[in-house]
Amino acid sequence: MLQRPRRGDPLWIWTLHRWDQGSWAVIGLMALITCFSDLNATARYGSLALLAAVALSALTVRRLPGNPVRAGHVHLALLVACLSGLSYLRDGYGVLYTLALPQFVLYADSPRGALVGSGLGAVAITVGGSLREGWTVATLTTNAVSSLAVWAVGALMILLTPRALAARDERARLRAELVTARLDLAEAHRLQGAAAERERLSREIHDTLAQGFASIIVLAGAARSALETDPERADRQLLSIERTARENFTEARVLVGAAPRDGLVPGSIATTLRRTLDRFAEDTGITVTADLAEAACDQPGRIALLRCLQESLANVRKHAGASAVDVVLRSHPYGVELEVTDDGRGFVVAQARGFGLGGMRDRLAELGGELHLTSSLGDGTRVLALIPTDAEE
Repeated sequence: MLQRPRRGDPLWIWTLHRWDQGSWAVIGLMALITCFSDLNATARYGSLALLAAVALSALTVRRLPGNPVRAGHVHLALLVACLSGLSYLRDGYGVLYTLALPQFVLYADSPRGALVGSGLGAVAITVGGSLREGWTVATLTTNAVSSLAVWAVGALMILLTPRALAARDERARLRAELVTARLDLAEAHRLQGAAAERERLSREIHDTLAQGFASIIVLAGAARSALETDPERADRQLLSIERTARENFTEARVLVGAAPRDGLVPGSIATTLRRTLDRFAEDTGITVTADLAEAACDQPGRIALLRCLQESLANVRKHAGASAVDVVLRSHPYGVELEVTDDGRGFVVAQARGFGLGGMRDRLAELGGELHLTSSLGDGTRVLALIPTDAEE
């Protein structure tokens, strides 16, 4: 049994249902005319009874829950019988077969059932009309030809309906697939954003909090060793621990969004880098030589260069065993370069693994920059960070 049309259904399905609804309006009008006609009592009341039986049957089937296939079959059987009776009772009621064509589509459970049902309807009005007019070959032929023509229209209707339903179902499937694809894409974007944010937080924690805690650990050990032999030096180291802890606290507030995102005080990039180098020299005792030219650098560039310097110095402190570090900041027409060189033990670049180096590369890549690393065993290490000018404009 064909369900009521839904939004998005093909025009043909809506037309079929509108045809059915309009047919009931015409049937009601015919019943009203019959009430005031000059027909004999048998034809008048018989016609009204048959019309009422068809209407009541259709209303009952429509109100049944679910998909009442058997009830639809009963209604079609009753409709065929009533068509035969109406065409027998009076002239003109054969038009009801044309009006009732949509019902064979709506209430049948298959195209074959609809074709058979509508065919039986054609036979019913042919037989009923022929009996009323007189059972002759001419009468039977005339009624049969007109009924066959109407049945052909019904057959075309029945054949078109499955195609319209298939088109509807295909559109529904495509809409469902589109909705699923949109949901999957939104979920992928959410997961990608979450992964990117985790990566960013991991990099920020490594470059700020982790480096600060590492400095505190080293300074605390040195201060404990110097408490008895060099109290003045121990005091300086304790002050450095306090400053580092305060800086870590500030960085932590930045990470949780309780402070400005950049975490840097105003000033030129050269001033920012020199402050970091002074702290490094004071904390480690390593000789630092710095040639820091003034360079036009926006805040993202300042942060990237500062993090690269901090990571390079942290590697010098933890791994290089160096006695001297040379830092150069240059401004070129094509960009800003930061070069950090130490005289430590060096390493094999191809075997280098670590979150810090990858973090530096990622930071610079986000600004269109590059990281070049040069080192060999016994010959120290050179780190060159470049931020192109066009990335800052």
